[in-house]
Amino acid sequence: MKYSINAPLAPDAIGPYSQGTTAGRLVFAAGQIGLDRDNPEKLVEGGIRAQTARIIEIVEALLAEADCTLSDVAQTTIYLTNLDDLDAVNEVYSEYFITPAPARSVMEVRRLPFDALIEMDCIACR
Repeated sequence: MKYSINAPLAPDAIGPYSQGTTAGRLVFAAGQIGLDRDNPEKLVEGGIRAQTARIIEIVEALLAEADCTLSDVAQTTIYLTNLDDLDAVNEVYSEYFITPAPARSVMEVRRLPFDALIEMDCIACR
């Protein structure tokens, strides 16, 4: 069965979708952008590093609702508006995802909601 994840510490979905879902042992976190904790109508300040860290904090909150942690993440997908930001993303990402790190795809996109610099989704297994 599929269940919706609703994490109070994560921003509400900005469209007609769930923050995340579970299906059996799998946990799917919807694509997240670095929305500010205190004002989810805007992005966190501090550029790509701050947005990356905030996204991972949001993903942690979503996973916690499904009794998972970042160590349970098997795969991530990262969408960047500028691939030149990848080194900075990698620096932050490596602070949160330790070996064995999840499989990962990265792609450059033209634009993201709120003009975010980065979006990330993931799949975890409990």
